[in-house]
Amino acid sequence: MKNTNNPSEKIIVALDGMDKTNVFYLLKKIPKVIWVKVGLELFVSEGPDILSILKDKGKKIFLDLKFHDIPTTVAKACFSASQTGAEYISLHTCSGMKALKMANEAAYEGAAKVNLMPPKLLGITILTSWNQDSFAEDLLIDQSIDQRVKHLAEIASNSGLAGCVCSPREVQFLREIYPETFELVTPGIRSLGAEINDQSRVLDASEALKMGASKLVIGRAITQSNDPAYMFNSFCEKASD
Repeated sequence: MKNTNNPSEKIIVALDGMDKTNVFYLLKKIPKVIWVKVGLELFVSEGPDILSILKDKGKKIFLDLKFHDIPTTVAKACFSASQTGAEYISLHTCSGMKALKMANEAAYEGAAKVNLMPPKLLGITILTSWNQDSFAEDLLIDQSIDQRVKHLAEIASNSGLAGCVCSPREVQFLREIYPETFELVTPGIRSLGAEINDQSRVLDASEALKMGASKLVIGRAITQSNDPAYMFNSFCEKASD
């Protein structure tokens, strides 16, 4: 897939393992960053104010809190989260179709209440830390990860979500099913030969984009680099190929 947009739009920098001071320092080093991911670590340590601060700095936000609960609770969480100005909000697809539909409706209502554009809700499929062996042994699921991801993506689509979060290993077959308007956001991006840390289903950035990824979530490869700006630019170059 040829990327014709600003390549910086394709890269979401994950601010995991950082505090507010580290975040400001990183963004000062890499002013070209457009998208950032605020996950559980940063949100819990700094509170929701970090979202307002990032919006004031002109950043687009992927609020990756992976909501997973009963339908009413998930919907109310998305109602509140939609008022932060985040462009993406994640929730676990396995919360079920009722929860996803209610969450989608609540997100529209919440954003409208404060005159904001509604966020795009993304359904988490299978976390990139799972491999086939642990999936079967820990969860006793007698189904391949590919099959389960395909099923969960279908639930996300049928519920009206804007897309899903999947590993780059599943992007190709999902893109054969869904048009580009259904966003496939992929963590688990690693440079060739790099340490995979606690993620199992990983792939190189260029390959993930060629297979149809909408955006790449990249954290430690950039944030823990000795030269974050160089690494960010190198990923942008891959996104423009």
